[in-house]
Amino acid sequence: MSTHHPIAIIGAGLGGLTAARVLHVNGIEATLFELEASAETRVQGGMLDIHEENGQKALQAADLYDDFRRIIHQGGQAMRLVGPDGTVHVSEEDDGDGGRPEVDRGDLRKLLLNSLPDGTIRWGKKVTGARSLDDGRHEVTFADGSVITTDLLIGADGAWSRVRPLVSDALPSYTGISFVEIDLLDADARHPRSAEIIGGGMFICLGDERGFLAHRETDGSLHVYTALKVDEGWADTIDFTDAAVAKQAVLAYFDGWDEGLRGLIADADGPLVPRRIHALPVGHDWKRTPGVTLLGDAAHLMSPFAGEGANLAMFDGAELGLAIAAHPGDTEAALTAYEDALFPRSSASAADSAESLESMFGADGLERMIGFFGSVQEDRS
Repeated sequence: MSTHHPIAIIGAGLGGLTAARVLHVNGIEATLFELEASAETRVQGGMLDIHEENGQKALQAADLYDDFRRIIHQGGQAMRLVGPDGTVHVSEEDDGDGGRPEVDRGDLRKLLLNSLPDGTIRWGKKVTGARSLDDGRHEVTFADGSVITTDLLIGADGAWSRVRPLVSDALPSYTGISFVEIDLLDADARHPRSAEIIGGGMFICLGDERGFLAHRETDGSLHVYTALKVDEGWADTIDFTDAAVAKQAVLAYFDGWDEGLRGLIADADGPLVPRRIHALPVGHDWKRTPGVTLLGDAAHLMSPFAGEGANLAMFDGAELGLAIAAHPGDTEAALTAYEDALFPRSSASAADSAESLESMFGADGLERMIGFFGSVQEDRS
């Protein structure tokens, strides 16, 4: 027994939620299917800088811009670039005039969730298969045995999308960089040295083809990404269930670095979490396939080093919603218009991301980033 939904969005991340919200604002209802059991299943942590040219435009299209301004992390646009010896090479304060204000991902997701009518999201829906039917319709099956059909299937289901194979055989590949995520809680009271090192906003430390990316979160904690150029199987050789063992394994990559920087690892609270960084090929696209499309990481997974992932996902969702609203009764015209703009936009950002990865984690990564921020400051003056 299957149920029919005119528009089905697979994945209730930021991109899928934005698409549903923009459709709702324009009087078009969609149903989201999310594999997590509820909105509270896991902490949606991490800070996001929301860009004027895409993320903020998406929130305007969703009629949520004023609400977004109320959840901005004041001071979050501050930035420091540091070398392995602890020397601060670039320091920028948040004067409130920047175009990329920071918000907590969880707060942003909650804003989008609360903007949708009750019942829009079907939780606990893990997709096990999707197939084409006739006349552009699709069938989706779920792990709980339920089945739906839809006139328009939107894959917003991330890096390992189950919808993507309907339009493309591309798979994400390992970029050569792995993160180890670390938290230092109640930093000002419990980790004052680390709090002073990182400052009030974004923190970057590079050298020897490795480094730290970190930021201060709205709850006063520090979230640190240790970035290592390692083989894809490296994390499998370490017992990350044993925090002491994991700390020693990661610290070994920072022998000789400033002790304050090493303290970001040594003083970590809770588990260290490894993350392999994957990306789809730069320029990933597909032929127009009736009744189905992709957005966000499902369409253009890239490394985080251009800072565009969440912004592009939200912008994709908004642009798709607007295209559908602009072509009532003509789904194919809407999808054609959306994808014609999507492909060059995402290709450019993916290329920037790949180039940034090579720059940051090359032999002269620190020097190149000093030069980059120097040129940005000159452009502002």
